[in-house]
Amino acid sequence: MTFNPLKEKGLSLEKQLRNWHQIVGNPYKKQKVDCYTRTRQILMNGIEVEGWGFKHQFNRFMPDIDCEDRAVISRIGRIENQQQMTCNWMCPEDQSVLETTLGYEQVAVDLTAWLAQNEPDKYVKETFDFGLLEDFDHLYRYAQYAYMREGIEPDDIVQSQTDVIVGRPTQHHHNCNGLRLRRHYDKKTASPQTKVNILTVLSGEQQTHNFYAEHGFMYGDHVLRETYAEIKDVEEEHVTMYESLIDPSETMFEKLLLHEFTEVCNYYTCLEDEVDDEIKQYWEIFLDMELGHLQLAAEMLKKYEKRDPEEVIGSEIIIPCRFKSQKAYVQKVLENEVDKRLAPDGEYYDSMDEIPEDWASYPVQERVAEISAPSENCINVVEFYHDRDVVAASESLKNKEVALLEKGLQKRAVAHNTVMPDDLQKMIDKHEERKDEKEKII
Repeated sequence: MTFNPLKEKGLSLEKQLRNWHQIVGNPYKKQKVDCYTRTRQILMNGIEVEGWGFKHQFNRFMPDIDCEDRAVISRIGRIENQQQMTCNWMCPEDQSVLETTLGYEQVAVDLTAWLAQNEPDKYVKETFDFGLLEDFDHLYRYAQYAYMREGIEPDDIVQSQTDVIVGRPTQHHHNCNGLRLRRHYDKKTASPQTKVNILTVLSGEQQTHNFYAEHGFMYGDHVLRETYAEIKDVEEEHVTMYESLIDPSETMFEKLLLHEFTEVCNYYTCLEDEVDDEIKQYWEIFLDMELGHLQLAAEMLKKYEKRDPEEVIGSEIIIPCRFKSQKAYVQKVLENEVDKRLAPDGEYYDSMDEIPEDWASYPVQERVAEISAPSENCINVVEFYHDRDVVAASESLKNKEVALLEKGLQKRAVAHNTVMPDDLQKMIDKHEERKDEKEKII
């Protein structure tokens, strides 16, 4: 069955203001919540932050619109601020920062993997695949601290839906920001799917950056605080990378329409997929609200630019993400592209053998890791707790871990505290020996 959002009236703006009891609902129970209910909650928080922020930018930079329309934009921003509170407040107070962090990285991995497989533009897909392996490694690094500090096994959060093992090492994610800039799509020819996909992943990455910025200092462990700082810096690069894919010639009215359409598409998908009946009610009412916002944005595009909204967003709903396990796809990308690197002019080096000596990212990496790479310290420290790194993956993938690390490590700009492949193999061997000893005693 087709669903054309432009044909749906939605809830009128006059009926969307809610009271505090409605805004602040009941949080989910972290012991019972489905991992993909958590990822939907995290993503929609980020989608609303992006939508709210854009409304403020719109009013700051658009002088030539009616006062009445400016008031409408500000009222929509107020509603989206309330929606964001509801989404964010679904998170329970007893869910630690590290537990929430693992949820954020599960969003990044499974969302980006889904987008890559459903992206019609091959170049945009390549960019999604590249970013995917970096978020995949972030999940692995944070999982070490979650185990050491709070006794959390990775599957306590990701529920066996997402593998947790080394990816492209985080210390190699730091680049000259100029290299992060990708070639943008052409707004006249790009598919609405591409536009929604990019705005969705951009919103998620931006919110991840914001979460680490606001919560990374909340642990006393200095190495963990430094790790949050290091990965937050990578998320800033991801925001740069994904936003550069957007055609900068899009008008503010086009962008307004795309923001509302992206919100509609994501709430539509959340509503279809949600397993928690209480949370599903929010997705339903928020979809109705966003359909109302979409109608207002569509009318402004017609009024100020004399254009048909279907030129920008088409006539059918887009599915930005079905949150479900992406293990097979992620493993394929991991094995094939862990040694891929950014090249100038929006290109890529398919392997590190292609990187020139004057690569612009080398000075950046050498500077930030001149004392140490915090993301490497987590592996050095976890050895004392667990003999080896904490992983959650199939035995076949675990058996490839050392080879993946060896393939993903650069020869230059490697921090002095790096866990080298031989070091990791020794940890694994020691862990297996201890396991054998314990089994004999039992």
